[in-house]
Amino acid sequence: MNHSRRKPDEKELLRRLQLGDEEAFTVIYGIYKDRIGYRLLRMLKSEALAEELLQDLFLKIWHNRYAIDPSKTFKAYLYRIAENMVYDLFRRASKEKELLARILSANAEFYTHIEESLFEKEDHNILHEAISQLPARRKEIFIACKLEGKSYKQVAEELGISATTVNDHIQKASIFLKARVPSMLSVLLIWACH
Repeated sequence: MNHSRRKPDEKELLRRLQLGDEEAFTVIYGIYKDRIGYRLLRMLKSEALAEELLQDLFLKIWHNRYAIDPSKTFKAYLYRIAENMVYDLFRRASKEKELLARILSANAEFYTHIEESLFEKEDHNILHEAISQLPARRKEIFIACKLEGKSYKQVAEELGISATTVNDHIQKASIFLKARVPSMLSVLLIWACH
């Protein structure tokens, strides 16, 4: 009769996991990491994001190990949690995108939204300081187009220059400001300037 050690079944592993057995956790991780990782990669289309979510998933499994029901299919349980995490990520990204879209929806409201919704006084001052460092004509054009909401054509006519020149000043102002303001603010400025 062969008494060689047999591989523990999944229910046994899950019971051990519930008791805080790290070895059982490592075995379960080894069994599922590639399958779940591949599924996350297919959903997210980003290796780095898939890897990050995979780590978060198994961290969540470890912290909530007491809630695992060994009598139920663990694979389905893992997939459901993984999919929910992906959907949560998409929802957060969508909300952030919607927020940015609202902020950038009208050039005339751009500055007000930044001031009221996103930035503390310090960032507000950084933006003012950066704009004040622009050459006089570039600053005038940037403020007219991006903060007062005037069209390139309107500004060109008022200043007796071409719309192409206005566009050139806006592009150069955007590059200058992007290098001098915090990352979130620079993203908003560049998006607003296209």
